[in-house]
Amino acid sequence: MASVTTPVRQGRYHPRLVEAALAMNANDLPVAEPLLRAHLKEDPFDVHAIRMFAELAGRIGRYRDAENLLRRALELAPAFTMARANLALVLYRQNRPEEAIAELGQVFAEDPDNPGHANLAAAAFGKIGEFEEAIALYERVLQDAPGQPRVWMSFGHMLKTVGRQADGIAAYRRAIDLMPQLGEAWWSLANLKTVRFDEADMAAMRAQLARQDIAPEDRFHLDFALGKALEDRGEAPAAFAHYASGNALRRESLDYDADEMTAFVDRMIAICTPAFFADRLGQGCDAPDPIFILGMPRAGSTLVEQILSSHSAVEGTSELPDIPAMARGEPGYPEAMAQFTPGRWRELGEDYLHRTRVQRKTERTRFIDKLPNNWLHTAFIRLALPNAKIIDARRHPLGCCFSNFKQHFAKGQAFSYSLEDMGRYYRDYVRLMDHLDAVMPGQVHRVQYERMVDDTEAEVRALLAFCDLPFEPACLAFHQTERAVRTASSEQVRQPIYREGTEGWKQFEPFLGPLKAALGAELSGEAGAAKAL
Repeated sequence: MASVTTPVRQGRYHPRLVEAALAMNANDLPVAEPLLRAHLKEDPFDVHAIRMFAELAGRIGRYRDAENLLRRALELAPAFTMARANLALVLYRQNRPEEAIAELGQVFAEDPDNPGHANLAAAAFGKIGEFEEAIALYERVLQDAPGQPRVWMSFGHMLKTVGRQADGIAAYRRAIDLMPQLGEAWWSLANLKTVRFDEADMAAMRAQLARQDIAPEDRFHLDFALGKALEDRGEAPAAFAHYASGNALRRESLDYDADEMTAFVDRMIAICTPAFFADRLGQGCDAPDPIFILGMPRAGSTLVEQILSSHSAVEGTSELPDIPAMARGEPGYPEAMAQFTPGRWRELGEDYLHRTRVQRKTERTRFIDKLPNNWLHTAFIRLALPNAKIIDARRHPLGCCFSNFKQHFAKGQAFSYSLEDMGRYYRDYVRLMDHLDAVMPGQVHRVQYERMVDDTEAEVRALLAFCDLPFEPACLAFHQTERAVRTASSEQVRQPIYREGTEGWKQFEPFLGPLKAALGAELSGEAGAAKAL
């Protein structure tokens, strides 16, 4: 859904704007930005320049600036359809899908034949759980314009989410037929965890990787897909080579600093003392609705969500981005938490409930937010929503970290593309959670994935008891629960628990030296023994 600046024609626009457009099309933003600034200083009412400057802001992640610029363009030219379409995209990227859908309603009326608008609307409907509406939109788009591989791929994502696996596979295959180098479509098939590639598939992927002209994004997706295909065949060395290649290429485009993460955890630990929590007892919003499942990705959080959402009182939603957005939006966070008044904590809890209301589609009294990265904000959650339940999904460090290493995430999880970064991230995660166990004991329930596999009923009963929920047999038959699942484990949680998932990393152990070194004490002594089981 990336926006592309429309090339401008000589004679219609100022030459400086033409030059800026050419730089934008080449993604040469350092050249485009001063040109656009100079042009807008001279002509601040040029809506085309304003829209281009908004697109530049969006490309570097300054979505609020992009939104303000686009709203200014629309004030000056309410019928500027391209700017309104850009605004819808920026709203979607700020996780404001309902607002994006509202803008797209006018865009459709003004530009009904552009399939890109329908594709964005379908994605936005999917964000708010309106999956059937999204699927219907994709079907209409593809009926009118069937030759669009990326739309077929997006359609496959939506079909996978609602459990229509065979239809999803067919959509991914159609995308590949139209665009054999589309690495994300190959990876999407591999990421189902149930598709086994045959020799023809592997030859086709290798042929695309051999090309010199494919985009880096296609190349690393193909590496991840081939890695999975070779792992399924038991060819661990060759599989690891592709995983390593894909990760290295993906890491090049990411700005992740493990030192910054360690420093943030240090700051959080410093503020989270026993007195800090004792002084704030009884503050916050007392609603018991949310159940937070957090921890490392690929640690069993989707399994825990599926078990709990099989209960008649609990609704599964998805990985909601609201807690990090709210916390990071507070100036001076996390130290600023010490200055929040009781009223402010209550407001934050109420704001969270208001923001997530759109995700709740049933009248069930409890709902799940399973964003793994919320572990960083456990203290924030505890104080804003003191009656919420917090569950830490934990897994053997090598099994968990390697599962992340062989997983390409659609967005986020920048720590996961280096074994060293991953080991440090896991170590910081455990360090903070251990500290919180000590300063607010009993407030976090830990679900160890390996124990859940070995003694499912006992672990499920303990989980339900912690959540103040009566036992229901459906929670043991979780794989029969029909619901939308958006994560990489979507097909795995539609099957009974199986032990093989706990041991897959062992064939790769000879290659995990850098990870072991980064994990350090997490693999030795008392801590390692507790996790190794």
